[in-house]
Amino acid sequence: MSYKVEPLPKGYAHLGESPHWDIEKQSLYYVDIEAGKLLRYDYQQDKVYVAKVPGVELASFIVPVEGEDDKFVIGDKRRVLVVSWDGISDSGKIDRVLFEVQPDEKYVVNRFNDGKADPRGRLFCGTMVYVGDEFKNRWGELYKYEKGGKVTVVKTDVGISNGLAWNEKTNKMYYIDTADYEVKEYDYDFNAGVPSNPKVIFDLHKSSPKNNLLPDGMTIDSDGNIYVATFNGHTLYKVNPTTGKVLLEIKFPCKQITSAAFGGPNLDILYVTTSAKFDQPSPAGSTYKITGLGARGLPMSKVQL
Repeated sequence: MSYKVEPLPKGYAHLGESPHWDIEKQSLYYVDIEAGKLLRYDYQQDKVYVAKVPGVELASFIVPVEGEDDKFVIGDKRRVLVVSWDGISDSGKIDRVLFEVQPDEKYVVNRFNDGKADPRGRLFCGTMVYVGDEFKNRWGELYKYEKGGKVTVVKTDVGISNGLAWNEKTNKMYYIDTADYEVKEYDYDFNAGVPSNPKVIFDLHKSSPKNNLLPDGMTIDSDGNIYVATFNGHTLYKVNPTTGKVLLEIKFPCKQITSAAFGGPNLDILYVTTSAKFDQPSPAGSTYKITGLGARGLPMSKVQL
């Protein structure tokens, strides 16, 4: 297969995460977590816009709001906020706090990590320890926000809450806790928004624990294959979740691959975020586009408030 990996112009994010393709805007939204920045890549202009929202310290994910132009939900520490941003200005503003989790003093070292809306517009997002040992202190949780304001704890005992994907054809949900070194598949009731019966479908454990691959963000294509980013592996794996077989290993010139999302006018361009944490050398932190994969993604859902 002849595919091409190219960096976006000025698409740098020190800790890039949570890519979301907005079909209406023909734009890729993503975040630079520790810088607290929101980014938008405009496909038509081939240009990246960056904004800082006053009052936001850690912008961990960004998902557009259904039916409200220039409104987004973002994670900031242990809060989920509704923010306004026109996608062009270098600043946005907080409209309100949608909800907050883990208020106890013990969890002051926690923050939200990845977040995404399921095909019915429910927001799933989870927390992790960001000061201390997130592999030892499994203080994270996975949450679900439903239209109208109901917030439910979906899973406790989470190390690093990460990648999410859904397949409506097979009634499945996929979820990554990086600290488990694996991808789990759940049966998913789309009417109730409830995952059940988890099973491991992609195991990234190695013979030596220090060599375990760290699965990070994830996306899915229209054939039901998942694409799993590895934070310490230079690689994005295309996996058949039914067989667990790796169909393709997409290699990058940097180590920390954080997440991926299909976009472009035909949903056939794979956009990939990376990280430059821990003094990674250039081109770490670049955001990439991959063309020529011969695959198409599924439309990403906005949050229904």
